[in-house]
Amino acid sequence: MQKQSLTALVRNQLEQALAAPQGRSATTVYGGHEHALRQTLIALRAGEELAEHDSPGEATVHVLHGRVELTSGDDTWTGVTGDLLIVPPARHALRAAENAAVLLTVVKRSS
Repeated sequence: MQKQSLTALVRNQLEQALAAPQGRSATTVYGGHEHALRQTLIALRAGEELAEHDSPGEATVHVLHGRVELTSGDDTWTGVTGDLLIVPPARHALRAAENAAVLLTVVKRSS
């Protein structure tokens, strides 16, 4: 069994995002190429975004800190600390409305 402190990871990734020129930072919490399930902690400085991209398959965004906006087409969902957003199966973008950290959980599609 392994244990990680998401609180410590959020603090660390937010510090890195605030210092980074691109205003973001990420680390894999669980998974990788050898797993179907992957969890990535992503920190974004206020105003930064992950530009529109294709859906990775089944995915959720758990807001661990701050406020984000998930946009797909004409639809926008706002998530605040504690919210779980279901990623739509379409092109979408994620923007930090304020300094934010999210846990992205993805189940990779079979090849």
